Amino acid sequence: MNRFIENLPPMDLMRSEKMTFVQLIIPAESSHRAITYLGELGLIQFRDLNAEKSPFQRTFVNQVKRCAEMSRKLRFFKDQINKAGLMSSPSVLQSDIHLEDLEIQLAEHEYELIEMNSNSEKLRKSYNELLEFKIVLEKACSFLVSSRGAVVPEERELEENVFSHGNYVETPFLFEQEITPAPSNQSGLRFISGIICKSKVLRFERMLFRATRGNMLFNQAPADEHIIDPISTEMVEKTVFVVFFSGEQARIKILKICDAFGANCYPVPEDISKQRQITSEVSARLADLEATLEAGIRHRNKALASVGGPLTIWMDMVKREKSVYDTLNMLNFDVTKKCLVGEGWCPVFAKTQIQEALQRATFDSNSEVGIIFHSMDALESPPTYFRTNSFTGPYQEIVDAYGVARYQEANPAVYTTIIFPFLFAVMFGDWGHGICLLLGALVLIARENKLSTQRLGSFMEMLFGGRYVLLLMSLFSIYCGLIYNEFFSVPYHIFGASAYKCRDNTCRDAHTTGLVKYREPYPFGVDPSWRGSRSELPFLNSLKMKMSILFGVVHMNLGIILSYFNAHFFGSLLDIRYQFVPQMIFLNCLFGYLSLLIIVKWCTGSQADLYHVMIYMFLSPFENLGDNQLFWGQRPLQVLLLLLSVIAVPWMLFPKPFMLKKLHNERFQGRTYGVLHTSEVDLELEPGSARQHDDDFNFTEVFVHQMIHSIEFVLGSVSNTASYLRLWALSLAHSELSTVFYEKVLLLAWGYDNLVVRLVGLAVFSFATAFILLMMESLSAFLHALRLHWVEFQNKFYHGDGCKFRPFSFASLTEDEN
Repeated sequence: MNRFIENLPPMDLMRSEKMTFVQLIIPAESSHRAITYLGELGLIQFRDLNAEKSPFQRTFVNQVKRCAEMSRKLRFFKDQINKAGLMSSPSVLQSDIHLEDLEIQLAEHEYELIEMNSNSEKLRKSYNELLEFKIVLEKACSFLVSSRGAVVPEERELEENVFSHGNYVETPFLFEQEITPAPSNQSGLRFISGIICKSKVLRFERMLFRATRGNMLFNQAPADEHIIDPISTEMVEKTVFVVFFSGEQARIKILKICDAFGANCYPVPEDISKQRQITSEVSARLADLEATLEAGIRHRNKALASVGGPLTIWMDMVKREKSVYDTLNMLNFDVTKKCLVGEGWCPVFAKTQIQEALQRATFDSNSEVGIIFHSMDALESPPTYFRTNSFTGPYQEIVDAYGVARYQEANPAVYTTIIFPFLFAVMFGDWGHGICLLLGALVLIARENKLSTQRLGSFMEMLFGGRYVLLLMSLFSIYCGLIYNEFFSVPYHIFGASAYKCRDNTCRDAHTTGLVKYREPYPFGVDPSWRGSRSELPFLNSLKMKMSILFGVVHMNLGIILSYFNAHFFGSLLDIRYQFVPQMIFLNCLFGYLSLLIIVKWCTGSQADLYHVMIYMFLSPFENLGDNQLFWGQRPLQVLLLLLSVIAVPWMLFPKPFMLKKLHNERFQGRTYGVLHTSEVDLELEPGSARQHDDDFNFTEVFVHQMIHSIEFVLGSVSNTASYLRLWALSLAHSELSTVFYEKVLLLAWGYDNLVVRLVGLAVFSFATAFILLMMESLSAFLHALRLHWVEFQNKFYHGDGCKFRPFSFASLTEDEN
């Protein structure tokens, strides 16, 4: 077996890239350029050698602060451009500007823009105040004109009841009766005019009435337009008011209430000629302010346009510079030798590219001392790095969402590329729906260059990233739909005529009395005559349920085989002998045998009850099978398989912990052995292991761990096989939903001789197909296929506890990093 495995071609595709731990000694004068070139290359992950230091104790903290401040200014410019509604056109001007010059320019632009904003705010506030004043003048003047005739009796009543010989005395509330206010020297009817938010008018009037004890007249009129409040700078609906009162104390109270309610009071003269004069002056002043504001906006937009051109280039430049200094802060600065020392991981294939970039940095910086780059030994496990492209990247993301692979561990993404969309299609099989998905995938792929440069929403970005996943899912859905012979739940005679015909010539009761077979089976897929027959549901249930079990057993066997490749790669004979072998025996003696029975029954057309065979294989293994016997020698084979499956359980449980204990004792009793590698009980990672404590081996912990793993596999073999029945359940649900929408919506509406009813039925059918069958059902099938990969497949061999390779790269920088 080992000789056969060694003769197989190398499986580098399913392993992560080989990594090496490197050290860089960079002279100070070429450090910035060297890190810049490495960032452009994006193939080295630096280790933070100053992790114990705070960000303010690092060498290049001042440069980082400067870049952060410039990023703040650039974000300020971007916000101002967006608020102004300007489109920033990319420009190539000033692309070679230095960071110091850019810092000076940004400071000048910010100061100029802040000054313009401040002046504009002051002018806008004055404009809003004058606009309010103009509205108050227009509305209040009408109140004053009408009050000269209509309010005279009310005024006399106030003077008779409130004033006594020119002295005004207020009638206090009950809790104020002990305090007698001083008499006012003011007499006569007076007024205060202003403007207030419409939502506060009712409470404002009630408060005025209580404060003046009803000794006031309140007139109001809504403003003809929404006004920007000078204080809150918000567009609000306002109401003009005029309060008539008498007495100085009432005036003071009314002004305080106006201030509390945020009402703006404006003086309105009683003389009509003065009112007209002030109104004309306010209108002229408003026109001047409006012209000034428009000129200021044009000047401000011109200044923003000059910044908006190179804004994207500047933001990218500052972003890159900040990331360079952040990386330099991770390096150790040697003051005596005037150099920086860095450590990190890089792929083995990238060493030549990194050395060329460092040589170029030395040459461009005119440094007399070269950069030293060499490999070192490391104690920790290397990070995991897989080279991907736009096609394999989404599948790798699906696997990494479960967990990043250990270094050099078998990568499930290689098999997920084909198996994942196929399992999805088994649940979603309908070649009509598959064509709809295919069209969507082709649209995304055709517009790939355009969509990759646009800012998309979260859902569209996820859909665009998985465009090739969608492509394969649609192609496999079309294939499985042809197998099921379903096009929007309708069967078609694509590959020839049906193998069945009616018992009589009329075919009146074909679906009740049944059909007879008169020719060879249908060439490809399910015979269309099964659709609508009385045996349709039992036939499809039996077919899809047994097919799901076959797929599940093959899928789980693949996972166990991959665990062998892992153990062989890491040189762990214990995992091969006491884990891989008994797991293969246990799974295939039970569920592999069930798969064999399914295939034999399909090939022979036997009527044996497989449920009875499997149940009584455990309950009565020596009993005669009778009509349930599918082939000669079935009963002794079942006894042998049952015996092997029982032996496989202690085979998994007991030998491995005792072998580990024996190897540990021999290793520390004077004998020399190499490092003991095992994928399940890694002595380098287990707490209390021999690598950490030479004389301490926790046998109980290792045994319990192995017992849990064995029990989990035994029980999981049953539950995982049953879990694959979701392929049957979701496929049946999708088919039945399609049938319901087709027969109960489309055909029912088409039966009416009414165009409106037919159009409504077609619209409902299209809506149900698009949003329920294509969106909800595809999402459901996607999630269930994901679960089958994560739980039923990957738990057989995949640990997923590795560390992802995150190199320093300018390409991976995002806008949020500022």
